[in-house]
Amino acid sequence: MKYLHRKHFHRAALAAAIALSAVSVSMSAMAQDVNAGKLVFAQCAACHTVTAANGIGPGLLGIVGRKSAASPGFRYSPALKRANLTWDEKNLDAYIADPQKLLPGNVMPFSGIADAKQRADLIAYLNSVK
Repeated sequence: MKYLHRKHFHRAALAAAIALSAVSVSMSAMAQDVNAGKLVFAQCAACHTVTAANGIGPGLLGIVGRKSAASPGFRYSPALKRANLTWDEKNLDAYIADPQKLLPGNVMPFSGIADAKQRADLIAYLNSVK
């Protein structure tokens, strides 16, 4: 019986070690994505901030999970006002890929980012600024 307990303990310890190493790798990958996303954001910075302050475009602080057309004081296009979207990762990805395809009639003068990795990095960065 002691052998059985010891065997289960070793399996549990091994599983925990594997899980911790996966978390460690995941955390490094996430940090890398956030840093890469900050570089991608340079394309957006002419119009957007990652603060609550609006510029030419709305401030993007806390954008992930926020309702569309919800930045106080910003004048949104009728297309965005009607959209009633939540900016989750899926909607942000679609909008950043091709703003006119997701929301025809929006006035953001940006054709989109075709590279899926760059979009994912950008969304990771936007998710990190809260």
